[in-house]
Amino acid sequence: MKRKLVIAALVSSSLLMGCGDHQKGRQAPVSPLVAAEPVSIIDYQQGKQYVGRTNAIEDAAITAQVSGYLKERFFTEGQMVEKGQLLFQIEPAAYEARVASAQAAISQAEASLKNAELDFNRGLNLLPKGSISQSEFDKLTADKLGAEAQLKSAKAQLYAAEIDLSYTRVVAPFSGRISDSKASIGDLVSPSSGVLTTLVNLDPIHTVFNLSERERLDLGIDTLDGSGRGNGDVEVVLTLNDGKEYPLLGEVDFIGNRIDLNTGTIAMRASFANPSQALLPGQHVQVLLREKQPVKMTVIPRRAVQSDLEGDFVMILTEGNVAERRNVVLGPQTERGVIIRQGVAAEEVVLTKGLQRVRNGMAVRLENTDA
Repeated sequence: MKRKLVIAALVSSSLLMGCGDHQKGRQAPVSPLVAAEPVSIIDYQQGKQYVGRTNAIEDAAITAQVSGYLKERFFTEGQMVEKGQLLFQIEPAAYEARVASAQAAISQAEASLKNAELDFNRGLNLLPKGSISQSEFDKLTADKLGAEAQLKSAKAQLYAAEIDLSYTRVVAPFSGRISDSKASIGDLVSPSSGVLTTLVNLDPIHTVFNLSERERLDLGIDTLDGSGRGNGDVEVVLTLNDGKEYPLLGEVDFIGNRIDLNTGTIAMRASFANPSQALLPGQHVQVLLREKQPVKMTVIPRRAVQSDLEGDFVMILTEGNVAERRNVVLGPQTERGVIIRQGVAAEEVVLTKGLQRVRNGMAVRLENTDA
């Protein structure tokens, strides 16, 4: 009998302990500890980066226009030269002689014309009197016209001779930096002898790049002012190969007239002031094409963004410290965070820490608070 009482007591004790464990399991779970940050609003200039190459606006190969021996050179290789500056002198003696000969031919033609005019005037007076025949007068008229034509021919020969003489002075067609000389003093040069030197204009300088038709429309540069230039709503930023940003902004000054069927892109060009000649033709650069006027955009920390099968989402802290899921549309990454194009309002707060245990509609506790 005593043994039965002991067993009954043990069973009762076990049942009581089981009920205690069940009640403990039904206690409310502890709210997860999280951190939160308010949404930021920044001024953002939408843009995109492309690979580009710099080109000179003017790039000329200087060649001889007449034949002759190279007499003198008047520049230092690699220096900046001004428009009209004398670069080379070709021996001018033969061309000066041709000019003198043409001038003498003009004097002779003028004398012949004067004589023909006198004869014509005499005949004009004699014809009504019957002193000369009509055929003789016609010959006098033809002689006068021939003398006039001979004078015009002589003047044309003088003009051609003066042009050839001017070509013995090889001058810079525009201001820019000149390269090394490809010919030496005393060389016989001619139009077929090749390039004497090259000259490039460095200020301003062009940058060429390509972008897709969709990007062209998104950036709003498809409107032209009728001159082939951009509409002024975008600006261009260059980044050099050393990672440094070029200090001067550029502007789009040319948009191509068709889409390349092979690449689906359109050619574009921007112009940059280059007073210090920091940019040289042929450089590879990064071209950032962006809107000139910034717009207000919503930004949150990148760590607040999560992804699942439904897409990107964030957890919003609502009234009563309750977490609420919001599906979002992401924009580009910035220094301040990631841009949210849709899904979050400016006055809201997003959770940034402790997100692994947070579910939609769950109450949460904020760090450094008693909530």
